[in-house]
Amino acid sequence: METERNEALWKRMKPNIEEKEEDQISNGTAMEKTEKEQSETSLVGSEEMELNISHILEKIERYTQLVSELLESGKTMFKELSNEFEERLIMIHKEQMEKWQEEIKEMKLLDASNEEASAMLSNARFLLQNPLSDS
Repeated sequence: METERNEALWKRMKPNIEEKEEDQISNGTAMEKTEKEQSETSLVGSEEMELNISHILEKIERYTQLVSELLESGKTMFKELSNEFEERLIMIHKEQMEKWQEEIKEMKLLDASNEEASAMLSNARFLLQNPLSDS
């Protein structure tokens, strides 16, 4: 009895050939409708996509231009800074050389003065050690 019921359920679950063909025809029509809708959507989507892509490409172009301008202004700024640095460094060097030249000049004057004083002291010592004998 139970086997009869199982067979009956099996028969109900198993679609007959005609139902299959009807399903395939209705599925084919549904697929055609879906394809048409998708192609229409893809056309609209494509135009929208192209617009989005063109906006992104414009952003890329503007960004690239901005980076290029920043690089150029950076190069100019560094060049000016480099020139100013070089001029300042040369000026510092020149000032230091002038200071040292002045020190050398002062040392030479001091040495000459010391030599003159030393010569006078030597003469005085000689005169004190060797008195003049006029008599």
